[in-house]
Amino acid sequence: MIQNTKKIYIAGPLCTEKEREFLEGIDKMCKNLGFSTFLPHRDCGLWKEKSDVKKIAKGDLSGFEECNLLIANLNGFNVGAGTAWEMGYAYAKNIPIIALKTDRKIEIEVVSAIIAGTTKIVTSLNELRKELVKSLG
Repeated sequence: MIQNTKKIYIAGPLCTEKEREFLEGIDKMCKNLGFSTFLPHRDCGLWKEKSDVKKIAKGDLSGFEECNLLIANLNGFNVGAGTAWEMGYAYAKNIPIIALKTDRKIEIEVVSAIIAGTTKIVTSLNELRKELVKSLG
């Protein structure tokens, strides 16, 4: 295992068990490379009816503390609102972003021009792993 001090925020859709499992697989890859991680549904919980939305939002924001990389899962018909917000927040804080789009061709209509123009986008888990290894410097 490669040792380092980087902490990664892992963003992506959380609506289905399959989506959460995909993010958990990314989390496992990161940990196997020696990264620590913040995974919103694991570390703050999922929104459910009658959940304290402000508490979840505050927890998600605190997840950015000490993070110096964001991985964003862009899979799906369009980028999810939460994921897009997290990417914008990371960008504003000068946190590098690696986006992952494995389910279809990257098109501006699906990803958006601003995301495509400002974000490193990889198209496979293997490419993501290579980028993570490169980030270890």
